[in-house]
Amino acid sequence: MAAQRTGAPPPPAPGGLSGLGGRELTDPPPEPKQLPELIRRKRDGERLSEEDIKGFVRAVVDGSAQDTQIGAMLMAIRLRGMDLEETSALTQALAKSGQQLEWPEAWHQRLVDKHSTGGVGDKVSLVLAPALAACGCKVPMISGRGLGHTGGTLDKLESIPGFSVIQSPEQMQVLLEGVGCCIVGQSEKLVPADRLLYAARDVTATVDSLPLITASILSKKAVEGLSALVVDVKYGGAAVFPDQEQARELARALVGVGAGLGMRVAAALTAMDNPLGRSVGHALEVEEALLCLDGAGPRDLRDLVIRLGGALLWLSGQAETQAQGAARVAKALDNGSARGRFERMLEGQGVDPDLARALCSGTSAQRRQLLPRAREQEELPAPTSRPLPAGTVERIQALPLALVLHELGAGRSRAGQTIRLGVGAELLVDVGQRLRRGTPWLRVHLDGPGLSTPQRHALQGALLLSDRAPFAAPSPFTELVLPPPFAQP
Repeated sequence: MAAQRTGAPPPPAPGGLSGLGGRELTDPPPEPKQLPELIRRKRDGERLSEEDIKGFVRAVVDGSAQDTQIGAMLMAIRLRGMDLEETSALTQALAKSGQQLEWPEAWHQRLVDKHSTGGVGDKVSLVLAPALAACGCKVPMISGRGLGHTGGTLDKLESIPGFSVIQSPEQMQVLLEGVGCCIVGQSEKLVPADRLLYAARDVTATVDSLPLITASILSKKAVEGLSALVVDVKYGGAAVFPDQEQARELARALVGVGAGLGMRVAAALTAMDNPLGRSVGHALEVEEALLCLDGAGPRDLRDLVIRLGGALLWLSGQAETQAQGAARVAKALDNGSARGRFERMLEGQGVDPDLARALCSGTSAQRRQLLPRAREQEELPAPTSRPLPAGTVERIQALPLALVLHELGAGRSRAGQTIRLGVGAELLVDVGQRLRRGTPWLRVHLDGPGLSTPQRHALQGALLLSDRAPFAAPSPFTELVLPPPFAQP
């Protein structure tokens, strides 16, 4: 799993750590290595043992590891990587750092979940969890907050007044029994080590470490006792991994480490060059998720929800093929049963029943009045500098858009920082459509006095026009990496 670097010493083979082979059974167990020694070893490209990794995680949880030491170890892992066994050991240590979830045996085949590596406008979890619940699944989704320039599922849900992401295991079981799904955060009891490392990664430039991503995702899922898991691995200009082959490497690592932990994991490769859907920003994305739960909304969002859900129903043995599973998820969106589960989840997680009902039954305009709103709106027109009167929208680059919104308060620059839930942007055009010069293509929601000149320039640069004929934008879903012995139906 470690990236190959010329000149770097190769890690020792598993079990080949020097100095251990001749120890007699009567010898006392070795003293745990001090954190500076562990950091030095990983910094120098050496392999950490399972006990080394357990010691580091234990120090993170009990508070004996200083913030500077945690950051140094994360950076050492980011630069030197980890092999598959180290990553598996880190995953297990994180998972065992807190309470393990236990469910009724009768639920086992129906326990499923989905996770995303993070994108711009990615509100799939808000739609998919209740849709799967409507299909008879149990979805104990443990999610995260915004990381880097990407938005977090928990932050989006907390834009709904009263929604509580902190639920005890007992409360989670009540929600799964009555609703079929819940979306919660890592409490102090559930995967506490990952909660601490997740926040540290966000502010130490270690978000894109393949072993840290793998361990973070799978540790949260390992405690859930799942039958099947699908991970949405993003690639492209606004993803953690811009290159599709890097994303495929992560996908294979997730599937491989998951199999070693006894989990049935599949990984979908999905493109993240353009924002997903038409809305970016916490409250705005909740509105768009509700549109999808109405059976409407942007085509790319609906397509991804249906494909990921279909794969999960198939992997868990609840559908004979992915296509059959996808049809069941689509039906749950179209007949209102998924939206009904979402409303019940909101109520179960602290939202006033009248507000939950109004959000799920109201119009788009009514919903906007119930959610946090930014103080100002500013529309950007298509550039007038083009020689032709119109162009085709070739791409709307998600990364510049996300970075500007981050500057406007939609993201965090340090752990625990308050974010502006109403800040965001609405795309007024679709990729592939014809756009005339001077026509508004983006509406920015902001709390400040207005966009700065550099911000406006960055946003205008995100719109790429071409002279070719209008076209239908392709689905962001490109590939599904499966665990053995599964094969594409």
